Amino acid sequence: MRVKTMISSPRAVMFLAAFIGALISGQPCSGADALQGITAPRADITLSFVVPGRISDVLVKEGSLVKKDQELVRLFDEPERIQCEQFKMLSEDRTKILAAKAELAQKKVDLKKVEMARAKGAASDWEVEHLNLNVRIAALSLQSAILEQSQYRRRYQHAQSQLERMRLKAPLDGLIEDVSVEAGESIGTLGPVIRLVQNDPLWIDVPVPMARASELQVDQDVWVAFPAATAATEGPNGKIINIATVADAASDTLRVRIEVPNPAKRPAGERVAVSFTAPGMEADNKDMAQLRID
Repeated sequence: MRVKTMISSPRAVMFLAAFIGALISGQPCSGADALQGITAPRADITLSFVVPGRISDVLVKEGSLVKKDQELVRLFDEPERIQCEQFKMLSEDRTKILAAKAELAQKKVDLKKVEMARAKGAASDWEVEHLNLNVRIAALSLQSAILEQSQYRRRYQHAQSQLERMRLKAPLDGLIEDVSVEAGESIGTLGPVIRLVQNDPLWIDVPVPMARASELQVDQDVWVAFPAATAATEGPNGKIINIATVADAASDTLRVRIEVPNPAKRPAGERVAVSFTAPGMEADNKDMAQLRID
């Protein structure tokens, strides 16, 4: 299974272009200090098979909510399942080991009897040496049987791994955004199969002027105003989770990433206003500063 993250995908470039366009167009923001950003999914990944095959079952549809490790799509795998069952049976079969143990025990008994007979002069040294070799051969046969079962165990594990590669599972909780295949369709390796999006929480990347970014800290509270929100945000509803260490020299800004919970399941791609202080606080501070000057 191949996972392609959204952060480095062309969609990220589209979000950034739209964001820059919003800044240029001068769309209104809520609050004097508010900056504009565009929401993006916390995760937006494309799932693929790493082996070619024929689609056997598509177990989800677009819009389905899925849990981590939930099976999504399955390739036709009857030959692989049969082989896996054969290796499982052979890996659990101890017949050869038990037979080799019994033969070794019998050879040891025979050797002991011949050694007792030689002590009485009833057997030759050659007979004792011959049975000693038989005991060693039987011991090697037992080791070979144990090694063979161990090899079957490894083959069974490999067959299980091959079967797992023929099943596509969700790497995280999320929403099925797109299904690119149908049952009966033959696919190659690394072709897009499922697009999985996680919209709760949402991420917002905001280019913040350098002078202002230097005052920000990771885990700092943030106020995010969504368009046409049903209720005003009284308290902070987001947090800074990352501040870039490399600035954009062209715009003299630093990327600040914000995470905001999305219990209302709003779609990603909305234009929002982001404030790093409580709305209205800047106006109060400016008024106080003006009073001091007066």
